[in-house]
Amino acid sequence: MGNAFLFSRNFIQSMIAKPSPEKNLFVLFYLNSIYPLGSGIKSYLSTKIKSCSFGKNEIISKKGEVCNKLYFIKTGMVRGYFKSDSTEITTWIDSENEVFTSITGFFRNEPTREYIQSLEETHCDYLEYEDYKYCLNNFSEMRQIYRILLEEYYIMAEHRVYLARIPNAKKRLNFFIENLNPHIINRIPKKYLASYLAMRPETLSRLLKEKKITS
Repeated sequence: MGNAFLFSRNFIQSMIAKPSPEKNLFVLFYLNSIYPLGSGIKSYLSTKIKSCSFGKNEIISKKGEVCNKLYFIKTGMVRGYFKSDSTEITTWIDSENEVFTSITGFFRNEPTREYIQSLEETHCDYLEYEDYKYCLNNFSEMRQIYRILLEEYYIMAEHRVYLARIPNAKKRLNFFIENLNPHIINRIPKKYLASYLAMRPETLSRLLKEKKITS
């Protein structure tokens, strides 16, 4: 969420491959794969969840803005980053079947410290904060989903902290491949992946060639 949460990838992708006329089917299947949804919350969400699309390299949220949407990625890829002087530092990268938002913006209603940008043409469904809060207050299923997502977020946060503390560039890349998002490694622009892994792009290119991973 960035800060990715991945659940039932093959099942959800099969739903995308066979579109249904039912509105917001993607998110309903996504959430139902995390915890079974009753008819009440399904009915509510089907009227509240909206869809949106972003072009390649489009800024979704800027530093200083309040991000009040929780996004579910149907197709595409996004990243979160902050600026240090003129340098952009990538802090997370999410792709299909993952959830993203600005943590401080969405959950605290505070101006975000980061930027969020699409790296590909990206199609999402999203739930606005007030509707999310209504679900938490009125549907036990959403409280269970929130708990599971929170657990997954902390696991991913622990992985990122561990990754940042690995002193060797090659070992950082290996940890990313083994534990985070290896399936998207060839889709991520190398300058952003290098930034995420805290290494120079030339170093990343050399390490990828050694591992015989090419764009």
